[in-house]
Amino acid sequence: MELLDHAITDNSVDTRLDALVRRHAQAGNAGIQLLNMIGGQAENLLDRLPGDMRARLGDGTEQALRMAMSAANRSRDVVGGQPGWLSRAVTTAMGAAGGFGGLPSAMAELPVTTTILLRAIQDVAVENGFDPAEEGVQFDCIQVFAAAGPLDHDDGSDMAFLGTRVTVTGAALQGLIARVAPRLATVMGQKLAAQTVPVLGAAAGAATNYAYTSYYQQMAHVHFGLRRLAIEAGRDHDDLVDEFRKRAAVPVKRAG
Repeated sequence: MELLDHAITDNSVDTRLDALVRRHAQAGNAGIQLLNMIGGQAENLLDRLPGDMRARLGDGTEQALRMAMSAANRSRDVVGGQPGWLSRAVTTAMGAAGGFGGLPSAMAELPVTTTILLRAIQDVAVENGFDPAEEGVQFDCIQVFAAAGPLDHDDGSDMAFLGTRVTVTGAALQGLIARVAPRLATVMGQKLAAQTVPVLGAAAGAATNYAYTSYYQQMAHVHFGLRRLAIEAGRDHDDLVDEFRKRAAVPVKRAG
């Protein structure tokens, strides 16, 4: 990415950090609205899934994530960067179709939605000047999936994706996928359960996918925005993450 000829001012750093904190605070808004719509709580959603499906979620999600990385990268050769609203529109339509057919169709839709979510995260990386073909950026894109998810946004673990950068190799990327998959399986299990709420059907599926896409786009903006800010300001990335965490820890009142 292009770098500025000189570091930006401290005031500019403060302004941009505050903007990223607001993005982080807004990320779960759609999830809150979804929970209000389905009349449930995130911790109870997984109980709605059949036991055998819950048992398969881990391996299924890891496989979907590996396939999504390959498919999302290949899609960039066919279709260039897409505006954020288009990704939300596509996943919303898919969620409606998945919810309409109940749990079997929702489960079949899951790998495709995972691919589009990952592609949306990659588009945010490009927007911030990073190349998703680079292994380090691919690592970062997967790392965004370590966030808690829109339905558990306030559980204190939604900043897990803001990790220290490590030396990235192919093995490290595969290891990250294996580590992220269990968390993502829980998040996607909540999504499946929300999509199959009786009566709501397609509406719940559409709302669920909209919430998930909006959430991961916002979290990707936080992730790559901090990386870009560190470069442009000539600041240590870990120090900026610490400052971001302190600012984000200030309670933000949101309508429930």
